[in-house]
Order: sequence, then structure tokens, then C-alpha cells
Amino acid sequence: MTAGAIESKRPAAVQPPWDDLLAATEQKCLSALEGAAERDWTVPAGDLGWSCRATLDHLALGLVGYAGLLIARPTDRYITLFASLDARAPVASCLEGLHIATVLLRSAVREAPASVRAWHPWGHSDGPGFAAMGLAELTLHTFDIGRGLGLKLPPPDEVSAVIVDRLFPDAPVGHAPSDTLLWCTGRTGLPGLPHRTDWQWDGTVR
Repeated sequence: MTAGAIESKRPAAVQPPWDDLLAATEQKCLSALEGAAERDWTVPAGDLGWSCRATLDHLALGLVGYAGLLIARPTDRYITLFASLDARAPVASCLEGLHIATVLLRSAVREAPASVRAWHPWGHSDGPGFAAMGLAELTLHTFDIGRGLGLKLPPPDEVSAVIVDRLFPDAPVGHAPSDTLLWCTGRTGLPGLPHRTDWQWDGTVR
């Protein structure tokens, strides 16, 4: 679901350095999560139906999946490789897996020619599109885990603006980028706008 009924006059953004942005965002997320590694990760991650630990596993799987899609470039399906964190490993060690997954995605984004397109259920996309999806996964699920662990870890405004520009072209304007991203993904309300219960981004190339 998109916010098609909401007027949006967002100027075209300057193409960001995707590799650098992924690296910097990963470091911020890892730093925040490492400081909470000894907390109880069996609690729900915010409003998600997963525990904080399961959300971390989902995050790593998603980043590797996006890298795999850019490498294999299927046109009508997900890739056949699934990557999961070691269920027996402590959270502090599993964060290593999150770093590995982000590096794989960064490499795939760097190596993908501009002409590359790969399947995604929310729009066939290119390297920048999958980079933006990776940024969304990192920032939003860090936020979700933070909520579960009693921490305030909102998505940074700079990164949020890039994600919204690339994945939510019809997003409302006039709000802080982080608040807009959280509204677009059903995590919070905005003044005058109902809390979204159904949403998806648009990864198609524009």
C-alpha cells in the first residue's frame, strides 16, 4: 500500500554514495546493539510478532538475500540461498553475522552495473534500490529491537531521507525524515494522518 492519496512534492534527491552510507549506518546500528547484547533478547521487538533475537536473524537473512538477488538477478522469484545466524551463539557473536551480511550487500551494490534489475515482491529493483532496502532493514529493525529492549534508537534523519526518497515516492512532506519513515512503515502516526496498518515500499527504478 502506498500513500498515493497524499500530495507529495518531493524534489529529486542527489544520488548518495550507497556503499559509504551502508557502512556508516551499519556501524551506528552495531554500536547501539552491541551495548545491549547482554539484555533479554527473547522479548518482542516493538510491535513486531518476533522476538528481538528473531528480528536480528531476519535482518541478517534479508541483507544477504538482497546481495544474492543482485548477484543472481532472478526475474520471477527469490533466490535459493537462505542465510541464518547460529541459533546457539550469543547475541554478541551474532552481531558479527550482521556485519558480514552488510559487507556482502555493499559488495553486491558496488559490483552491480547500472543496467542490473532483479526480482523483489515490492518492485523489481537495481543496485541503489537494494541498497535503500538494506538501509531500511538496518535502521527500522534496530529501532524495533531498541523498543523491545527499552532503548530509543530512531532512524537517523539523513539516512531516513534517502530511504524515503528512494522507496516511498508518495510519502507526505513537511515532517522530520525519521518520523516520515516510521509512518510509512506503520510504526508511528503523523499529525493529521492515521497510523498505517498496511504498507509496502516501491523498489521499482524511477
